[in-house]
Amino acid sequence: MGYYDDNHIGSDSESEGNARQTRETRMRGGWFFSGFIGAVVGMVCLLIFAPILSDLGVFPYQVSTGAQNSNNVSNPTFNRQMNVNVTSLVTEAVDKVSPAVVAVINLQKANFFDNKYTESGIGSGIIYKKDNQYAYVVTNNHVVSGAEKVEVRLNDSLKTNATILGKDSLYDLAVLRIPVKNVKTVAEFGNSSKLKRGEPAIAIGNPLGFSGSVTEGIISSTSRTIPVESNNASIEAQVLQTDAAINPGNSGGALVNIAGQVIGINSSKIASTGSDTNEGVEGIGFAIPINVAKPVISKLESGGKIERPMLGVSIVDLSMVPNEEAKQLQLPSDVKTGLVVTDVQSSSPAAKSGLEAGDVITEINGHKIKSYIEFSTYMYTELRAGQTVNIKYYRMGKVHTSKLTLGSKTFS
Repeated sequence: MGYYDDNHIGSDSESEGNARQTRETRMRGGWFFSGFIGAVVGMVCLLIFAPILSDLGVFPYQVSTGAQNSNNVSNPTFNRQMNVNVTSLVTEAVDKVSPAVVAVINLQKANFFDNKYTESGIGSGIIYKKDNQYAYVVTNNHVVSGAEKVEVRLNDSLKTNATILGKDSLYDLAVLRIPVKNVKTVAEFGNSSKLKRGEPAIAIGNPLGFSGSVTEGIISSTSRTIPVESNNASIEAQVLQTDAAINPGNSGGALVNIAGQVIGINSSKIASTGSDTNEGVEGIGFAIPINVAKPVISKLESGGKIERPMLGVSIVDLSMVPNEEAKQLQLPSDVKTGLVVTDVQSSSPAAKSGLEAGDVITEINGHKIKSYIEFSTYMYTELRAGQTVNIKYYRMGKVHTSKLTLGSKTFS
């Protein structure tokens, strides 16, 4: 019978355990060595191929070896170069209308004996129409006021002489004519009556002589009024208010909607100092609504001065009359709007029709008067000098009607 020797068995187990431990130690050493070699190879490949991958746009990150030279200047890094092509509704609108926005240069003689002209001022203009011979430019009257010669600088910097077809100081508009050669783009007029507060507005012009400058903002108000005086006449002119930056030289340029349509003609900017502070007012600019400007432009394009209709009275909006004075007019309770006659010029159309101070005009030619500004806009854009109209008015509470032949007044 055989037997087991405990010592012999223990010696064999110990030998096998030592062998297994040796094998595991060798395997761990091999793994470590292989990993170390792989890391070194990876770093070398990274340094070699990173510039190539970066140029191909595959490697988007900045890589640095972390080493520094003796001057403490980092080694060159690898940066991905990105080219961004941004296209938006704003850029499309600007691209559409910009070629039609030009510079208008006011030239005057330096002295009576010299035939040389010098630049007296510069503004902006909009090419809005062209035919086989000419292109037509609308600008502000004050841009060309006093000019002995006018030049138009096109979008590509070419200059051409311009002829003034007509001017209107009341609405601050003027129309010029230039040769159609080199004119490639004509601006499209939009509809200013459809504007909403808060919608985007883009001003394009030549502020301070910087050609083709673009500023962006919003429509701040669609029915603002500002006082305008010309030829001893004072009216409240309807304007668009915008916070798009409008500076000297923008006058006559385009106020554009997001579709690239001209919705207004930039006219002026509040730059006065407040009464309580020394800070100038910013972000308030004005433009003539294109719907107001179009009838004027049409008349100026045909040449000459504009003769506007005249009543021959001084008037005030009924809404501006104090309550106590309004009661003295004895108006029916349903009469809420109208124009109160404060004075009648002798031998005027109003005097000939029988109007007197204290009368309240409520309708003209069937058009119900809602406010002074609404009435003046209607009268100066829809009626004509020499036209006979029907006047409806109240005198001491009683309604009257009369025919009146409108007179004429020129604003140039």
